[in-house]
Amino acid sequence: MGITASVDTWLLAHREKVVGWRRHLHQHPELSHLEQRTTDFLEMILREHGLEPHRFPGTGLMVDLGPTDGPRVAFRADIDALPITEATGLDFSSVEPGVMHACGHDVHTTVALALACALSEAKLHTGVRIIFQPAEEVMEGGASEVIEWGGLEGVGAIFAVHAEPKLRVGRIGVRTGAITSASDVVKIKVTGPGGHSSRPHLTGDVVYALSSLVTTLPALLSRRVDPRTGTVLVFGTINSGYAPNAIPETGTLSGTLRTADLKTWRTIRPLFEELVGQVLAPTGCNFEVDYTRGVPPVINDDLATAMLADAARVIDPQAVVQAPQSSGGEDFSWYLEHVPGSMARLGCWSGEGTTQDLHQADLVVDERSIGVGVRLFASVVEQYGADASAAGPFLD
Repeated sequence: MGITASVDTWLLAHREKVVGWRRHLHQHPELSHLEQRTTDFLEMILREHGLEPHRFPGTGLMVDLGPTDGPRVAFRADIDALPITEATGLDFSSVEPGVMHACGHDVHTTVALALACALSEAKLHTGVRIIFQPAEEVMEGGASEVIEWGGLEGVGAIFAVHAEPKLRVGRIGVRTGAITSASDVVKIKVTGPGGHSSRPHLTGDVVYALSSLVTTLPALLSRRVDPRTGTVLVFGTINSGYAPNAIPETGTLSGTLRTADLKTWRTIRPLFEELVGQVLAPTGCNFEVDYTRGVPPVINDDLATAMLADAARVIDPQAVVQAPQSSGGEDFSWYLEHVPGSMARLGCWSGEGTTQDLHQADLVVDERSIGVGVRLFASVVEQYGADASAAGPFLD
């Protein structure tokens, strides 16, 4: 019996148990770097199935299966939740005040957990590593820590799925190249001597300077950066002043700078700071830029994405759809700086009612998507093993 068929049989026999795992995780979410009970739960289940997981120094863990010779194929699941108060009304709603799995990480984790347990009973011809990563929702995310802790040692390729509530369950969205964007945080502090609003010519007008940045800086970037890179600057806060007739001494702006192009992400900071200076030069105000690098875009490898699509078609010839490019950030990108891989969108909309969105308090996912994700990964394992035997170009 092949790996995919073996996993199918296992899922059929353990469906209720797997759904129970997901509901336990959903009911007991934990924030980034605090996923202690989640890690304990995952370790307990893995050991019950005869596996020997390796815990990371903080939270999270990984487990290896199959042969130790040759490159392993890895699968990543993120295990942290968000600081959101749940409003779904589900029987298994979060019992943690102000914390919710509103990004589908409970689904990702259950997919990876079920895959590990199912593969523990299969005959593997290639090594597999399953990574349960902490802290995806914060910067700097847990992916960098996992890499530092040796999570990619011996890995030839890595794959992941992300829940997509705008995609019907059973559909798998794939995309070659950028599927997410880089996301950097920018803060600009503007200062001047202050003064009275009746005499603006005698001082540097901080409020005017801030307003000039808000309106002019995004437009300038659109003329200095190739628009095909999907580079977007959006400000989220502007703070200054204390009275209508006083020109303040300080003010701040903060926002995000996103791009889908890796080269642009690596080189845009000096340009950003140059343009800030050019906009503010006529105002006579001084400035400081606090530029925080976030994560690079997820750049899906073409051959890995083709493998992912082929694996999806084994499940259902009609499963594969084109995933849109997202402006959101995702630290799975750090793994792809080291090894080839691909992330897919896992449909989790029931097909009834209106679609929802991630990071929302009322997000409800169709739990049938768990089985789809497990079968997808099992099919990848089978294909990866076949390519390894044939010494295919993907593994060169």
